[in-house]
Order: sequence, then structure tokens, then C-alpha cells
Amino acid sequence: MDTKILNFKERCLENGSIYNINRKYIIHSFTDSIRIYIKRKNWFSDSFSGNISKLIMNIALPASIFVSVLKYLTLKSLLSLTGALVYTFLSVIIGYIFAYILVKILNVPVGRKGTFINTVVNANTIFIGLPLNIALFGNESLPYFLVYYVTNTVSTWAFGAILIGNDTNDKDKQGATFNWKKLFPPPLLGFIVALIFLFLSIPIPTFVNSTLGYLGGIVTPLSLIYIGIVLHNAGLKSIKFDRDTIFALIGRFIFSPIVMLILIKFSSDILGLKGLSSIEIKTFIVQSAAPALAVLPILVNEAKGDVEYATNVVTTSTLLFVIVIPIITTLLGRI
Repeated sequence: MDTKILNFKERCLENGSIYNINRKYIIHSFTDSIRIYIKRKNWFSDSFSGNISKLIMNIALPASIFVSVLKYLTLKSLLSLTGALVYTFLSVIIGYIFAYILVKILNVPVGRKGTFINTVVNANTIFIGLPLNIALFGNESLPYFLVYYVTNTVSTWAFGAILIGNDTNDKDKQGATFNWKKLFPPPLLGFIVALIFLFLSIPIPTFVNSTLGYLGGIVTPLSLIYIGIVLHNAGLKSIKFDRDTIFALIGRFIFSPIVMLILIKFSSDILGLKGLSSIEIKTFIVQSAAPALAVLPILVNEAKGDVEYATNVVTTSTLLFVIVIPIITTLLGRI
């Protein structure tokens, strides 16, 4: 009997199935619990999460992306990834259409519309999507994560932020314009610079590559610390499940991953698109179900919108993701 169980586990590990995925998720959840405990003990100052955010976004993540692109991508594999952008951009376009229709049907009030649409369409790919993807599928999944990240970044700053900026009764805040600086955040710039090095075959000195590798190695642990602090600060008392919140969460956790799955399953036949590998499929579906953008309350506050609603959506989606991700990963094991 022991031999049969062992063989079953080995087959699960070889196939990257439910056993392997859920094992990694348990480890991920356990480390989050430790960080929540540390925050509860007040070992971190109030500014610590903000400092971590800046360190990850401006230094660690660009370094990690730069090193990983040069390590896991070749010109041939890069060209093959461009076809995957069709899937991600199509899912985003469908998401905007669906969210806009829901806003009209539900008569979502001014100040909430931009938040609602962004919750359905755009995901928190950096602080939750990235560490989770690496924990579940390893560093070899990073190139596919970058495909979704690029799509999500363009969607957020080229369109989503503008929707929030115009979703206000404050005439001075209306007419939000395209912001090139936000369209090219440091992580995306790290990706672009890496592509230049890749296309031109520029060699990287060993000591530079090692230094950037060490910096990039802190992304996942720091992201987990950040998530733990956010979850602790949010607490359970602030959660409200009103109509607009519920439908936004349905769009985020149910509609978005289903759309991605349908596109992956049928686009190759209907549109003649190239099929995706198993790790690409899993990465795209997990990222499509990630929680709402952490920056939503900041953007809404700048636009003088409903900050309480934006904060509530981010909090509830982040907390509920703890329940959603085991379901998603379990279903992925059957695909």
C-alpha cells in the first residue's frame, strides 16, 4: 500500500497536478500567516509596508525581471510568446465590455464606476500574482507571467486609470489624460531593457548578473511580507458585501478566469491561434483570477471618488483570494 501511495505522489509531481500545486499553496499560506503574526506583534512600523512596496517596485522586481528574461528567454521563445499576447488582450477587451454592460444594468453610481470596471478587468499581478505564480509553477513560468503583466500594465494605466480619473463629480478632476510615466513603471522598463540586451546579444558581466540576481531574489519574500501586512491592516471589520461589491467580485473571480479559459480552449480552433503550453495556460488563468489592484484606493482618492468602496473591494478581493486560489489550482489539475 505504501508503495502505491508513493507511486501516486510521484506521478502527481511529474504531472504538476493537484498534489504538487496545493502543497506549494499551503507553504505560501503558512508564510503569510507568519507575517500577519509578526505585524500583529508590532515588529513593523507603519511606514514599513510602503517602504517594501517602493523597494520591490523600483529595485528588486526590475532586477528580477531583467535576470529572468535573459535566463529563461531566447529570441526564438520570445517570438513564440507574442502570440500569447492575443489571448491576454482579448480577455481584457471582453472584460471591459462585460464590466461596462454591468455598470449600466446595475446603475452603478458615479464615483464607483471606474473602480467597478477596474476590479473586473485588472488584477494585482505584482504583489500577489507574481509571488504566487513562482510558488506554484517555479521561475520557468516568469516569461509567461510577463506576458500577462505587460497586458495588465497597459490596460491599467492606458485605460483603467483614465476611467477612474473621469469617474467623479468634481469638474476639476475630470478629463484625466494619458500618463506615459505610469505606463512605463520600473518593472516594465526592466523587461524592455532585458529585451534590448536579448535582441542585441549584449553580454552581461558575471558580477553584474550575480548582483541583480541577489536583488531579484528578495521579491517573493518581501511580497509575502507586504501581503501579510495588508491583510492584517484590512481586518474583517471593514468588509461590506453590498450589491456593487458582490458583482465586482463575481467579475473578478468567476467571469475573468472563465473568459480566459474559453479563449484558450476555443481560440486556436476558431481564430487559428497557436495553442498554449500547460504552464502558459495555468499562469494566465491564475493571473486572471488575482485580486483587485492595490492602487485602486489611491487612484480613486485622487479623482475624489468613492474611496471607501475602492478600499472595500481591494480588501474583500484580497481576503477572499485565500479561498479562491485553492479552488482555481484544484480545477487546473483537471485541465
